Amino acid sequence: MATSQIETISTGADKAKVGIAIALVVAALAGFYLLSKQGPLVQWSALLVGLAAAVVAFFTSESGRQLIAFGRDAWREVRKVVWPARKEAVQITAYVFGFVLIMALFLWLTDKTLEWVFYDLILGWKK
Repeated sequence: MATSQIETISTGADKAKVGIAIALVVAALAGFYLLSKQGPLVQWSALLVGLAAAVVAFFTSESGRQLIAFGRDAWREVRKVVWPARKEAVQITAYVFGFVLIMALFLWLTDKTLEWVFYDLILGWKK
């Protein structure tokens, strides 16, 4: 019997780095609104500098490094995808639209038939 082990390593320093990143985002947003009398240049500078510092703090933590590794793996997988040619994409799209049209017509006819059966035949309500 094979057991899978999930190993989560999260040190206090990594938690502190994520906490610092969150605090920097909050500080950047607060600075943006508190510096409204200083002008838009100061406001946006405070926001962008605070957000950049938060991003740097987050990416130095283990969670940030894992996110970067995940992004690299995802990009590697995207490059392996074989995309359809334009002709194939147009054909598949036409098939989908055709199927949707046929299903819409079928559901409309089913709805009208049930409406006729229940309201006209069974209940006798004439429109």
